[in-house]
Amino acid sequence: MKKFPVPHFKSDILPLVRLGLPLVGTAVAGFLVTMTDTLMLGWYNVTALAASTLAGSLWFILFILGAGFGFAVMPVVASAVAAGDETRARRVTRMALWLSAGFFLLVFPLLWFSRPVLDHIGQQPVVAQGVEAYLRIAGFGMLPALIVAVLRSYLSAQHLTGVLLWVTLGSVVLNAAMNWLLIFGNWGFPELGIRGAAIASVGVHVMSVVTLGFYAHWRSPEVRLYQRLWKPDTEALATVFRLGLPIGLTAVAEVGLFSVSATMMGWIGEIELAAHGVALQLAALTFMVHVGLSQAATIRAGGAYGRKDEEGLRRTATAAIFCSLSFAVLVVAIFVTMPVTLVSVFVDPAEPRAAEVIAIGVTLVMMAALFQLVDATQVVAVALLRGVQDTTVPMWLATFSYWVVALPAGYWLAFHANWGVIGVWSGLVIGLSVAALTLMARFWGRSVKIGAV
Repeated sequence: MKKFPVPHFKSDILPLVRLGLPLVGTAVAGFLVTMTDTLMLGWYNVTALAASTLAGSLWFILFILGAGFGFAVMPVVASAVAAGDETRARRVTRMALWLSAGFFLLVFPLLWFSRPVLDHIGQQPVVAQGVEAYLRIAGFGMLPALIVAVLRSYLSAQHLTGVLLWVTLGSVVLNAAMNWLLIFGNWGFPELGIRGAAIASVGVHVMSVVTLGFYAHWRSPEVRLYQRLWKPDTEALATVFRLGLPIGLTAVAEVGLFSVSATMMGWIGEIELAAHGVALQLAALTFMVHVGLSQAATIRAGGAYGRKDEEGLRRTATAAIFCSLSFAVLVVAIFVTMPVTLVSVFVDPAEPRAAEVIAIGVTLVMMAALFQLVDATQVVAVALLRGVQDTTVPMWLATFSYWVVALPAGYWLAFHANWGVIGVWSGLVIGLSVAALTLMARFWGRSVKIGAV
């Protein structure tokens, strides 16, 4: 058996791409919901844009931690389906819903009482006020968003990805329409600014969970997904918790890295924070393609793991790496050749400080081009490790890379070496590189061997 087998186009690359394209579309469309908020609030005013950047980061940190229970459903259900065990697929999905609801009850007070935290970390009062106003409304959307994460994983693991794309595209349209009405006060609606964006987000999450909830039952009524939903299942709950908590913490380690980088940008200035938000939006949009491909890799790796097919697992890994790196090269070319055009889309030219935001944003987009290859590599590595249900050690590797390497490096370069915004982003490049190397070493050195985990 070759350690790094060449993937077959028909049996490895093509199935991965076919499964991944709807997931890529879903991830990109889902991100467009957030990008729509950024675009519209950027055209509203720079202060609202800065506040939404920070508020979105804080909300997403909590969401992605709780969504770890939903993400844990994907590899377990994929393995269960491959092994013909539909009962187990149903059990773990139900307990993921339980854990998601419990997590919401735990974190909602943090969303409601966010102002003391913002004041403590030194955010400007006008920005902190906008963040608090957003989170007090958007917090109510946390529960439906977490349930959607569970249902998406459940459906994706069974290759039922088309509906996810259509529901998410509908979310983009609904969010844009509600933003247009509520942020700017069009058609006689009240002009609510950043509060309007929060209301629109809650509406989108509720629409998504209702639609996917009905579809999951309609598509497979024989599974009886919601039957005796209130009945506890200790073994399944423990499995989801054991896999999901490290997945959530791993995601928080990465998302937290970018959120703390936004906080450091806030220390530098409001213009720098706004430009940072624009550059992150562009980098995150392209990252969604890797997210979709990596989810497909998790599903296919989980299937190979369930069938005890180590050769197939290795080919899935090399196919996923090839596809993600190919797209990363394309993104680098786009970022390097047209940064001004990309940044300008997010800023109202009539805004007095538009030129400053664009100038700094262009520099940061060029920095974002530097970490495309390593970012693609590390997200694929995490996905493959999830597929074989190896989540605890990767959590520690990611935490070390982001919090012990990236953040101290970014802080020192920004405030001691006086590199400013360049220093913060240089730390991101360094940390992602370490994560890519260590996580790939973990997968190929141990986790790819069926039965070793």
